[in-house]
Amino acid sequence: MTAKPGIDFPGLGTGLAILRDGKILLYRRMRAPEAGYWNIVGGKVDHMEPAEAAARREAEEESGLSVGKMALLCTTEHIIEADRQHWLSLIYVTEDVSGEPRLMEPDKLSDFGWFGRNDLPQPLSAFTQAAIAHLTEDELR
Repeated sequence: MTAKPGIDFPGLGTGLAILRDGKILLYRRMRAPEAGYWNIVGGKVDHMEPAEAAARREAEEESGLSVGKMALLCTTEHIIEADRQHWLSLIYVTEDVSGEPRLMEPDKLSDFGWFGRNDLPQPLSAFTQAAIAHLTEDELR
């Protein structure tokens, strides 16, 4: 039996807060951890894959956007008791994207949209809450 990151041992994840015109792109998760919660794009870092490359790959796979320059926003650790998962994540931020977001993985994500600080959907995933806490008022209005 193969051990699974996040479940059998702490997993290494990555996420990307994509910003445009003072709003953040969020998707609704359909799978654990935190199924039904709104989340930034992201996922697991593969073995020997740099976290920044994983953030770009996951964002492009999930959103269909082309991602340019990114910066490290924060690191997070979440123990999600309800799903029995434990993740350490490197969260990046970018405004350098081209294209329009699409629902590229309908088996994993159900809805998406751009949201400002005062109209955030609920519930927000722990990863998204951490990212938003690190964004300034100028970045997310």
